[in-house]
Amino acid sequence: MELDEKKYLFLFILIPIVVCIFLFNMYWKRRTQREFGDLEMVKKLSPEKSVFKPVLKIVVILLALTCLIIGLVNPKIGTKMETVKREGIDIVFAVDVSKSMLAEDVVPSRLDKSKQLVSQIINQLGSDRIGIVAYAGSAFPVLPITSDYSVAKMFLQSMSPGMVSSQGTSLDEAIKLSSTYFDEKSKTSKLLILISDGEDHSEGASAAAEEANKLGMKIITIGVGTEKGGTIPLKENGVVRGYQKDQNGETVITKLNQEGLKTIAKATKGGYVYGGSTKEVLEYVKNALNNIQKTEFEATQMAEFQSQFQWFIGFAFLLLFIDIFLLERKTNWIKELDLFNEKK
Repeated sequence: MELDEKKYLFLFILIPIVVCIFLFNMYWKRRTQREFGDLEMVKKLSPEKSVFKPVLKIVVILLALTCLIIGLVNPKIGTKMETVKREGIDIVFAVDVSKSMLAEDVVPSRLDKSKQLVSQIINQLGSDRIGIVAYAGSAFPVLPITSDYSVAKMFLQSMSPGMVSSQGTSLDEAIKLSSTYFDEKSKTSKLLILISDGEDHSEGASAAAEEANKLGMKIITIGVGTEKGGTIPLKENGVVRGYQKDQNGETVITKLNQEGLKTIAKATKGGYVYGGSTKEVLEYVKNALNNIQKTEFEATQMAEFQSQFQWFIGFAFLLLFIDIFLLERKTNWIKELDLFNEKK
């Protein structure tokens, strides 16, 4: 269950306020009656006045007010799992999380830019299934193939260099792990979107791409960074404490290697696009997806949350309607029961 309009929860403060007003009104009436004359005499002068009805009326009003507030908050319920037919392709995003991706030659950093690109691509997807792989010196499975985009975005934002122990950049490991995400027997089209600065510290990326091509995979590579390059800041609690240095004590300058990424994409008859412009990347990926054959598959998803405000609003108006007929006179059958010892 989720609450759609939590901002209205403050209205619950009206409940104790109404109760206080009611109690004060009861006290004021009793004090005024005492000033007018003897309470027993006043009671005899108004024998049809009920002690129970005023309490019942305030309870009904409080219940109606509570229902109105809950209706404004609009609770939503939806826990039903359902299997739906979808038509799309399987896409794996392989995101480079090596330390070189912390370079800030692209604002705010290469890694943050990569996350933004993947998130925006996910936003324009329709019925495709997606998975996520993180890689540096080795590859790490982040999220298996799923149709739940919100979960994918949550895992995406948590990605960092610390999740892969082996540093460096091994594009072949990323391709090999990503290929295991796809069902070889499935006829669903397979696409790997690989995001990196292209600094490959391994050998065999081209060979891994050729093997992926044999499995029917298509690879789109996205280059993030600049050819001029940038330093790798070392931060502590968000504050830069220094910059990455090599074995000789020289500050490391990491540069975008577009040629390596183009070679990988070419091996699978895919394509390369520079990630400097989000709009250009989205247009490129969109055109590429339009040219890939989509197949029908089953997907399990959570049914959408359904608004429940109408039940509470309806019940509130019902209670207010009932309150109209609740007079402060004694009801005959309740008077016969004498629940409050009103008979004398």
